[in-house]
Amino acid sequence: MANVSSDDKKQQDLALGRLGWSLRRIEQATGVRRETASNYLKAAGVEVRPPGTWGRQAVSKPAIEVTTDFGVAKPAKEVATDSERPTRSPTASACEPFRELIELGLARGRNAMAIWQDLVSLCGFASGYQSVKRFVRRLRGAQTPEAHPVIVTEPGQEAQVDYGTGPKVRDPQSGKFRRMRLFVMTLGYSRKAVRLLVFRSNSRTGAELHEKAFRRLGGADRVVVLDNLREGVLVPDIYDPTRNPLYRDLLAHYGALAMPCRIQDPDRKGKVESGIGYTQRTPMKGLRFESLEEAQAYLDHWEAHWADTRIHGTTQRQVAAMFAEEKPSLLPLPLEPFR
Repeated sequence: MANVSSDDKKQQDLALGRLGWSLRRIEQATGVRRETASNYLKAAGVEVRPPGTWGRQAVSKPAIEVTTDFGVAKPAKEVATDSERPTRSPTASACEPFRELIELGLARGRNAMAIWQDLVSLCGFASGYQSVKRFVRRLRGAQTPEAHPVIVTEPGQEAQVDYGTGPKVRDPQSGKFRRMRLFVMTLGYSRKAVRLLVFRSNSRTGAELHEKAFRRLGGADRVVVLDNLREGVLVPDIYDPTRNPLYRDLLAHYGALAMPCRIQDPDRKGKVESGIGYTQRTPMKGLRFESLEEAQAYLDHWEAHWADTRIHGTTQRQVAAMFAEEKPSLLPLPLEPFR
């Protein structure tokens, strides 16, 4: 890689330097050599952060460090489990009366968490998630959890965005069911997410989804990590991806900076990918909707009642509580929306 980068990459290095990123972290994120990035920062009068420090205080692990997490997200409020009910037989399960519904849910591809949420919402199920989890395990056998890469970030520093496949919704034009696109923006610190559904996506729609997400969150993170999709990146490249001008201008309007994932670095946006998988497996799996509005309303209700109130498996804290801590660190919204 040459030492001289494009002006776009230079501006990216300057923005990250102003955020207090070290030269090592800038190089790992952008591919620009530390010597080159240092020259950019010194020429612009930006103080170079010494390795291993952040301002005057040491902080937790930098965003590029990875740990292994085998945790499973738990609901925020669990009712007493079967073992805490003295009147119930030790061999009986609170799920037995709902066996047919649970088997139907499994046949539709729904997981234990989704089935438990359905039982609580629709049937007034009084026992906890672990009761359903054990019952489902007996029905289909235990499954080995996969390791997840975990990236540690500070409040207000980073959001991750990506697309996935959403549920089937009836197309108002053709009258047939079509698979939706699921847009997810996840805040790196709190794991608070915004999930939006669209029939199709392009550069303009992608910009609108980002703006809607910022507005729902009440602010913007300073760095947005995205995949190499045309909504944000025109020419993917391992060292110098060319950003979509519309997307770049949108983020600049909100004071944020785009950080496309470098090719060969698939784990860089693991939080949002985990969020997409969580959405696909739990609220959306096996369901169809008659309209986009109905599907989005169902997803928003699930977000508020289940996703935000759950205890996250990695942080072991409630998502809503951590977002309350992170929100003051978000960049304030501009008075006027993007053009």
